Amino acid sequence: MSRSLATATAIPGNRPCCAVLPAGLDPARLPRHVAVIMDGNGRWASQRKLPRVMGHREGVEALKRTLRLCSDWGIGALTAYAFSTENWSRPGEEVSFLMTLFERVLARELQALEQEQVRIRFLGDLEQLPEGLQQLIADATHRTAANTGIHFNVCTNYGGRRELVRAAQRLAEQAASGDLDPASIDERLFEAQLFTAGESDPDLLIRTSGEQRISNFLLWQLAYAELHITDVLWPDFNEAALTAALLDYQRRQRRFGGVEPHASR
Repeated sequence: MSRSLATATAIPGNRPCCAVLPAGLDPARLPRHVAVIMDGNGRWASQRKLPRVMGHREGVEALKRTLRLCSDWGIGALTAYAFSTENWSRPGEEVSFLMTLFERVLARELQALEQEQVRIRFLGDLEQLPEGLQQLIADATHRTAANTGIHFNVCTNYGGRRELVRAAQRLAEQAASGDLDPASIDERLFEAQLFTAGESDPDLLIRTSGEQRISNFLLWQLAYAELHITDVLWPDFNEAALTAALLDYQRRQRRFGGVEPHASR
């Protein structure tokens, strides 16, 4: 990679929160948790008459930039949609490249993530991933588990519907064994069975490349997230694009089903 996280920024734990916020952003109204659907890698490459894999390489750089900025600006969590359960249907050489890319990037960046106190988790059905990648994921998760900086969640072989079915199955198994009263199942118990257990729900979802759908991503967790759609292709996503998304978020009135304090009835 052209630039490691370690050389890009100081350790979050040693940095004053929101010290480098762009003008116009209110540090008191930043989202606690940002989720991103990183769309447009292939289109970015096609526009430049490059192989699709070059778009994925540049997409990694965009993700590193976004993680760096979120950490710098005091955002507590970033969740990225890296590989969906549907992505296995892509051409075999592209899937193989992506798996190899995941391994190389994780092996190369892990030390920097540790130094910056980033806590990384991989969310999804990880058993289907190549064994070498599974081992790297387990090592990275263990080594960063106690870190106190930004929470970085990478959704890998992830599907929202599959996550919900898995949660229901686990609760059903507990009920069938007599360990759980079905009448006691509530949102709290259900959330505890999700891949994201222990993480706050995203406040803001950003989707690049202009597509206006959530594509089976965090179906439960995005219930009250604000949505920001940008035409920027993911490899071009930068500080200006993230700033625009956050400014858009800060213009919203988040009512969670209620009304504004002074709204007429």
